[in-house]
Amino acid sequence: MTWRQDYVTWRERRLYQEQYQAERIAQIERHARPLAGARLLDLGAGMGGFAVAAALCGAKVTVSEYNPQYCRIINLRAERYNINLPIVTAAGENLPFRDAQFDLVVCWDVLEHVQNPTAVLNEISRTLAPGGQLLLTAINRRAWIDPHYHIPSLNWWPRHLAEWYINHRGRSKATSQFRDMQRLSTMHYYDYSQFIKIARSAGFTTVDMNETALREGRFVSKKASRQRIRAGLRAIGIEQFAYKIQRAWYTGMFELALTKAK
Repeated sequence: MTWRQDYVTWRERRLYQEQYQAERIAQIERHARPLAGARLLDLGAGMGGFAVAAALCGAKVTVSEYNPQYCRIINLRAERYNINLPIVTAAGENLPFRDAQFDLVVCWDVLEHVQNPTAVLNEISRTLAPGGQLLLTAINRRAWIDPHYHIPSLNWWPRHLAEWYINHRGRSKATSQFRDMQRLSTMHYYDYSQFIKIARSAGFTTVDMNETALREGRFVSKKASRQRIRAGLRAIGIEQFAYKIQRAWYTGMFELALTKAK
C-alpha cells in the first residue's frame, strides 16, 4: 500500500486505530443507542480498533473475525488497555451465537468481502434482539473512485479490464500475506436502491446516516471547496437533491443504519 499518497498517516492510523474512532462512536450514539452497557457484536472486526474503542466506552463487546492473523492483532491491541475481548473466528454466513443475543451489530468494511451478503444479513438479523440495530458500510457499484484501489472510473469498466488495469498500475494485492484479500471481480458492490431491497428481504429498514445528517444540518464536508459548493446548493434549495445524485454516481461508500423489526 506504499503507493498511497497518504501512506504515512494511513499506517499510523492502522497501528493505533482505537484512537481514531470518535466519528464512528458518535454515529452509533446518534443513530442507534449509547454504547455503555450495549451488547455489541463487531462482525468482521479487522484489526480491532473499533472493538477496543467501544469496550473502552463501556460496551459489552464480542468480536467475530474470519482472519486468524487479525484475531492475533486484536488480542495485542486489547492488551494495550488490559481488556479481555471475547474473539471468535467465524464466517458471517454462519455465526456461532444465540438468537437475539445482541442489541447492536457493527459491520464496517466487511460486506463487500463475504461469500454471500444476503446470508450474512440474515444471520445478523437472527442474532439481533427485536428492534436491534445494525450499522454498516456498503460499497457503491457506481463509485467514481474505487475505495479499495483508489483509481478513478474503475467501477464503470468491465471487471476483466478493471483487473488488468489494477495490475498494470501495480496496485494488485496478490502479494499480500493475508488469505482473505480478493480480486475486484469477487467483491460485492451495490447501487443504493439494490442494497435497500436486500436489507428489506432480511427484515431491516434502512437509513442513510449521511442523508440524515444533511437534513438535520450536521453534515460537514471535509474539504473547504466542497463546503462552499454545498453552501451554494443549500442557498438555492437543492442540496438534498444534489446529495442523492452524488450518492448514486460518485460516493464510494454508503454509511447505513439498519433496524430490525420489533
